[in-house]
Amino acid sequence: MNNSIQNRTIEHLRPVSEGINVADVRIGLGYTSVRLDNGNIGLAWTAHNDAGSCTHEARAGKLVGSPASELLEMLADDLKPLSRTIGLATANALVTGLPGCRYAEKDTLDIIDIQAKDSVVMVGFFGPVIPKLKQTGCKLDILELKSNKPGTISPEDGSEALAACSVAIITATSIITGTFDDLMTGLANPRAVIVLGPSTLLYPPVFAGTPVTHLAGSLVKDAAMVQKIVSEGGGTMLLKQYLDFKTICL
Repeated sequence: MNNSIQNRTIEHLRPVSEGINVADVRIGLGYTSVRLDNGNIGLAWTAHNDAGSCTHEARAGKLVGSPASELLEMLADDLKPLSRTIGLATANALVTGLPGCRYAEKDTLDIIDIQAKDSVVMVGFFGPVIPKLKQTGCKLDILELKSNKPGTISPEDGSEALAACSVAIITATSIITGTFDDLMTGLANPRAVIVLGPSTLLYPPVFAGTPVTHLAGSLVKDAAMVQKIVSEGGGTMLLKQYLDFKTICL
């Protein structure tokens, strides 16, 4: 766990968090948002704890006003997925506006230029992306933790496909579920590895030394509407008009 993606994120962003406090936290059914007192806001997919009671977050009522560093540290909680959600949303808020990020002008899939000869593994079900991938004629395997969607397989059954793929599209929620590092280990020598989704940490230094080649995430354009949709249980399809999707080539 010492060199996990979670701990690397904390180590890189702890200095950034100094002097910054938390101004707002929304834990919605689909996404969680954290807004800092510098105005930055970050998103992360909401993981669901098996809380055993109606209280899902023990610090509820005390998160707002806390130092951002305290919420960032929650990303390393081994036992509580919801804590990791709050930690990643805080990290995404902290990296917003940091200098040195160069965004690509094209969509990620256009940059990758997937061909019929490619073997693509998608970890996480990205419905809108699937038709575009199938049009290329590539071999496509979709790995899901809960493989109850048609055409998906479990990560255990997909280990061979992961090792053999030329392109891997990895959901950023794997940072929250704690599966990211194992997925990276399971890759052999793909030509492209994309971390995809609104939870994606758009901060290249954290991914140095990993097989990741592209970060495809989002920045919040309209904080008020994003917070409202998060609070009312909305997900990506409702949020996307208030997000600015960005790609960073590593």
